[in-house]
Amino acid sequence: MRENGIHARHKRRYKVTTDSKHGLPVAAILDRNFTPTAPNQVWTPDITYLWTDEGWLYLAIVLDLFNREVVGWSLKPRMTADIVTDPLTMVSTRRTHL
Repeated sequence: MRENGIHARHKRRYKVTTDSKHGLPVAAILDRNFTPTAPNQVWTPDITYLWTDEGWLYLAIVLDLFNREVVGWSLKPRMTADIVTDPLTMVSTRRTHL
């Protein structure tokens, strides 16, 4: 391997980014009722990150729990405050009958 200039690629160590053992209170707004009876009653957000050819991108979405439809989304290279506000703005402009 040395003669041919071949080197092993080491796998990156997994880094934990979520602290699930925190002592902070958790809001019980839905009271475990995840089956609304009509659209636009319950929205739920989520943020994840995706590896692309351009590097890591962060995806934030807002789901309507009635039909599991994505009603707002934002894709950005950095996790900033507007990645959360942009999907909500999209929801408010797309769902004008609120």
